Amino acid sequence: MNIIEKEIEVKDYLTKSNLPASDYVMNPYVGCPHGCKYCYASFMKRFTGHNEEWGTFIDIKRCPKPINKKRLRGKTVFLASVTDCYNPFEEKYCVTRSILEQLMDVECRVSISTKSSLILRDVELLKQLKDVSVAISINTLDESFKDDMDHASSIEARLNTLQELYENGIHSVLFMSPIFPEITDYKSIIEKSRRFVDEYWFENLNLRGEYKSKILKYINEKYPQHYGLYKEIYVDGNKDYWDELAAEMEEYCAKRSIIHTNFFYHEKLVAQKKGS
Repeated sequence: MNIIEKEIEVKDYLTKSNLPASDYVMNPYVGCPHGCKYCYASFMKRFTGHNEEWGTFIDIKRCPKPINKKRLRGKTVFLASVTDCYNPFEEKYCVTRSILEQLMDVECRVSISTKSSLILRDVELLKQLKDVSVAISINTLDESFKDDMDHASSIEARLNTLQELYENGIHSVLFMSPIFPEITDYKSIIEKSRRFVDEYWFENLNLRGEYKSKILKYINEKYPQHYGLYKEIYVDGNKDYWDELAAEMEEYCAKRSIIHTNFFYHEKLVAQKKGS
């Protein structure tokens, strides 16, 4: 697939964050060639003047101004919230790497989330950061399901990436996101990876906007046995499934002393953050 690429100048990489676990976010790119079918970030098209299909364009951000390190002291910064900072174009443009180089001597917590094994290019740089964690997104062990959903690194490559990060002393997180009801087998993923994962994050599948109908159509065609449940959750608005799964996962992790964070109730977590 041909990706439309363009370099743009921005005033700042830093943006105040509404995410529950970070103070600031940095998005080195606009758009993402991974083209995840369930990606909530596709809403960004409304604010960036892009009419192209999500996954077919990438804007490379250039910022002449140095990052304000004083603002980040004692804070948590997340890369990235509406793109993958290690998408394939990072190999060419190195924007994420240039950002990390500026953060090397800053007393802040850096949290990175990606679906790409390209992050291994920067292992030696990551080891020099004061406080860093890397989350690799995995929501299936089925490569064919993964291929239906995104164009990112294979599941095998992601697991290998987690292991290499762990073996290099980098705090490794398996970000199980998004969890597809009755398709994501959380137990199998945990048991496959426990040996080299420090922490797990869980996030449920949220469907809204233009991709909601696409995912429901996909489920009806590929997993018709589960379509009734998806209709109940995403059309009728029944939250019982998530409440029951959250309780089950909590018990499973507690029995095995697995460090984890459940982001199922994202809106509630955001509201708590604002309140505090």
